[in-house]
Amino acid sequence: MPSPEKRTFSLPAEQANYIDKLVAAGAYGSASEVVRAGLRALQERDAAVEKWLRDEVVGVYDTMEADPDRAIPGERVFAAIRARHADRLRKIGRESQG
Repeated sequence: MPSPEKRTFSLPAEQANYIDKLVAAGAYGSASEVVRAGLRALQERDAAVEKWLRDEVVGVYDTMEADPDRAIPGERVFAAIRARHADRLRKIGRESQG
């Protein structure tokens, strides 16, 4: 492992307290370990998003560019969402009355 570089960061009290709580509970040996774990998780998430974009989104985009008629118009999508939402609200209303 390369030699660590020292950095100074300012954190909101809530995040600083969270780090202190994790260290006090013994989940991590130091605040630096908590920060390193958080950065690893962020790197993994970023890598997963990049993979998703590369493996799934690009292909769908290319397909839609090649044949735009396959697309569902936004108005139709939003109408379906509004209808589903209204239906769920009606069901919730019936449940709360019964």
